[in-house]
Amino acid sequence: MTETDTMAMTDVGEAAITALATAMAEAMFAHAGELTDLDQAIGDGDHGLNMKRGFEAVMAELPAIAAKPLPEALKAAGMQLVMKVGGASGPLYGTLFMTLGKEIGPAPDRQELAAALAAAIAAVKARGKSDTGQKTMLDVLAPVQAALAAGASIGEIRAVAGEAADATVPMRATKGRASFLGERSIGHMDPGARSSQLLVEAVCGVLGGGR
Repeated sequence: MTETDTMAMTDVGEAAITALATAMAEAMFAHAGELTDLDQAIGDGDHGLNMKRGFEAVMAELPAIAAKPLPEALKAAGMQLVMKVGGASGPLYGTLFMTLGKEIGPAPDRQELAAALAAAIAAVKARGKSDTGQKTMLDVLAPVQAALAAGASIGEIRAVAGEAADATVPMRATKGRASFLGERSIGHMDPGARSSQLLVEAVCGVLGGGR
C-alpha cells in the first residue's frame, strides 16, 4: 500500500491479514507494561496483561484466521478477544472487531471502511453504555473514524489517534473504574484510549508501508 491508497484495502489476502494481525499483536506485546502502568493509575491495573493475553490468543490461531476472507477473519479475531481478554476491554474490543467483520466486505474501499468503523463504534457505545467525552477508547476511535471519513491520509490518521489519546489526559472519567476516582482521574491518559491509539498506529504502519 502507498500513501495515495489512504486506507483503501484492495488486496486483503492471507498475507495482508497476517501482517495486520501481527502488527497489532506486536504493538500490544511491546506496550503491555505501559498499558498496565496507565491502568494502575486509574483502573484495575490489568489492561496491559489482558490485551497481551488476547493478542497472544489471536496469534495462536493466526494461520486459521488469516486463511479466512477479511470479514470472517475479523469476526474470528474478535471472538478470541472476547474469550481471552479480561475486564471490560474484552467484550468492547471483541465487539469492535466482530462488528467490523459484519459490516465490511472482503476488499473494502475508504468509504466502506469508514462506514464499518462507524457501525463498530456504535456497537461499542451500546455494549459499554458509553459515549465520547467519558475518557474511554471511544475518544480515540471516534476522531479516527471522522478523519477516515473526511479523506485524511494515513499519516494524518496516525496523528489524529495520537492527539486524541493525549486529549484524554485532562479529562475527568465518567465511565468505568476510573470514574470512581472523580477528579483524581484527571491528569492520566486513559489506558483504553492508548491501546486504541496503538492499534490504529499498527494498522496505519502496515497500510502505509511503515510511514
